[in-house]
Amino acid sequence: MSAVDVELDIAGMTCASCATRIERKLNKLPGVEATVNYATEKAHVRSDGTDADQLIAAVEAAGYQAAVPAPPAASDDAAAPASDDGVAALRRRLLVSTALALPVAVLSMIPALQFEYWQWLALTLTAPVAVWGAWPFHRAAAVNARHGAATMDTLISLGVIAAFGWSLYALFFGGAGMPGMTMTFTLIGTPRAGGHEIYLEVAALVTVFLLAGRYAEARARKSSSEALRALLEMGAKDAVQLVDGRERRVPVSQLAVGDTVVVRPGEKIPSDGIVVAGVSAVDASMLTGESAPVDVAEGSRVVGATVNAGGRLVVEITRVGAETELARMQRLLAEAQSGKADVQRLADRVSAVFVPIVIGLAIVAFVGWTLAGGSVELAFTAAVATLIIACPCALGLATPTALLVGTGRGSQLGILIRGPQVLEQTRRVDTIVLDKTGTVTSGAMSITEVHPAAGVTRDDVLSTAAAVEAASEHPVARAVAAAVPSGTAEVDAFASHAGYGVQGVVDGSAVVCGRPSWLREQWSVPIPPDTAALLAELETRGTVVAVARDGSYAGAIVVADTIKPTSAEAVARFRALGLEPVLLTGDNAVTARRVADEVGIATVHAGVSPAEKLDVVRGLHAEGRVVAMVGDGVNDAAALAAADLGLAMGGGTDAAIAASDITIVSGDLRVVADAIRLARRTLGTIKGNLFWAFAYNVAAIPLAMAGLLNPLLAAAAMALSSAFVVTNSLRLRGFRPGA
Repeated sequence: MSAVDVELDIAGMTCASCATRIERKLNKLPGVEATVNYATEKAHVRSDGTDADQLIAAVEAAGYQAAVPAPPAASDDAAAPASDDGVAALRRRLLVSTALALPVAVLSMIPALQFEYWQWLALTLTAPVAVWGAWPFHRAAAVNARHGAATMDTLISLGVIAAFGWSLYALFFGGAGMPGMTMTFTLIGTPRAGGHEIYLEVAALVTVFLLAGRYAEARARKSSSEALRALLEMGAKDAVQLVDGRERRVPVSQLAVGDTVVVRPGEKIPSDGIVVAGVSAVDASMLTGESAPVDVAEGSRVVGATVNAGGRLVVEITRVGAETELARMQRLLAEAQSGKADVQRLADRVSAVFVPIVIGLAIVAFVGWTLAGGSVELAFTAAVATLIIACPCALGLATPTALLVGTGRGSQLGILIRGPQVLEQTRRVDTIVLDKTGTVTSGAMSITEVHPAAGVTRDDVLSTAAAVEAASEHPVARAVAAAVPSGTAEVDAFASHAGYGVQGVVDGSAVVCGRPSWLREQWSVPIPPDTAALLAELETRGTVVAVARDGSYAGAIVVADTIKPTSAEAVARFRALGLEPVLLTGDNAVTARRVADEVGIATVHAGVSPAEKLDVVRGLHAEGRVVAMVGDGVNDAAALAAADLGLAMGGGTDAAIAASDITIVSGDLRVVADAIRLARRTLGTIKGNLFWAFAYNVAAIPLAMAGLLNPLLAAAAMALSSAFVVTNSLRLRGFRPGA
């Protein structure tokens, strides 16, 4: 039996270890090979006959939910609100918990504000935070416990419950509920007096800090599906169908193979097809990423979602729905996303060992003091102090605060970093693949050279050509006309010849502009041999528009996609960062080589299709390279998603931006180097934060177990480690662009 690929939507994962657990559960099924992506909340399964119901049952047996995703057309509008609702609910939980926890923290840490019976107000405010606010952690801990697992959620839940539970004991059965009770901070604890201390601020602040981290994580995951949605939304929504000579507007979903549609200038071609009438230029940049328009006439193949930039076209539909080029690119992108390596959060990796050890140490402290003859109160105080001193308050801040400051500084510099999962790859990246058009070059057609014939001035060539080209809607014609901002002369008897050029009468003179071969063969314009050699050379630099007036050759204009002035400097910065640049383009090899030589790139892949761009990235992976990809078109989206680090230029398409890990708002390629430097700096800060978060807490665990610390000092240690983490993160505000 042949292998079958199945995609599942997974719900209920709270950390990367959840994805690992589901993956292991699925891979235990016979004939199943599964990968689970925590970032996209999807499982990609290849099986030899195991049906979807069995796969879903296995996921549910692990304690999570799974479902076969609905078809894109049906789910596109419905999935987004559900995701938005989940993030909004988490945001509400965070805001309410923060509003309740702040007064508790202020009262607990400033003795001057502790009025009579203040502790009961603190209890009233903390109860909803410790129960309702921390409910996501409690629920996840319970699910993990049912399946014999422990994650960071387990330690968070235990820490909050321990702090809140001990506070209840102290208030109702100890001395903490008495009027005039005040909180004291002592370095050496008095464990036998533990019944007189409350730790409500610990329960409240731990919950708020960890909710903030969970909210930031949820927002990052929510954006992972936007690349596919951007592709779906790119296509035309309706079409003008031609039936028995009459036009009627219908939804694109109603089109069938063999239908005939009318596409006017400026409209999107609704689906793949063949031109049966009309001539025009089609702007395919949204799919190909290349700025040069494509001339089409009767018999030409056109692709859905491209824009008719010229005259009226009549198109016979040849492919619809899932068979179109746009749908094929959507599948490429989905495949690239599901094939990404799972993101393993640093804190979760450590917690796999740290959490069980801390729980075990707390139990050891309780049992040890009991066997040593200590009171139950002393034993319980030592155990609670052990749990609280190790509770990951600073761990919850380590990633979000550094990410918040780093991304905030990045936004000031025009750098948008998607989330913490992006950062781990930046340090290992050794190869950077650059799309040509819109990335290394400007992506817009403009005049790069003018070569007048003998006895003709440059201005004469431009004004003569612009007068005729101004009457055309072709993108090359618009670039020529734009070179004369003061306006052009009137043109009479204008005619356009698709794929060749234009003609007209300007000030009584017959003017022809177009391909040199067309002027020579169709209009018998004499072109000297030396000029013909020059024109052949110019054609390697861009699109050549030859100009003739009254049958005489007047000159040539080169229209091309110009190289950005900052690209060469950017390539030098990439090399300084240890990155080997590679140029990747769908353009011809001659043009690609010229651009590469000018900016200093040795390796070039030219004439590649969107699928081949993905193959190039995978080929580099096969060579052991860690690849960053920079692009701006839909054709780059799959390669951006497949790369270890995807960077999209902000002027590019929504699909490319959504598929990327980092977005560069400006078109300056130098900012890509700044983005990688900032991402590496942010990752280094996160690692430093994680180290100190553990160092503060772990160093005090032996003291807590020995009964020398009451849980109040644990809260102070957490506050200190949290302050350090925040201060260390704020250093990222000093990041400066430039090499």
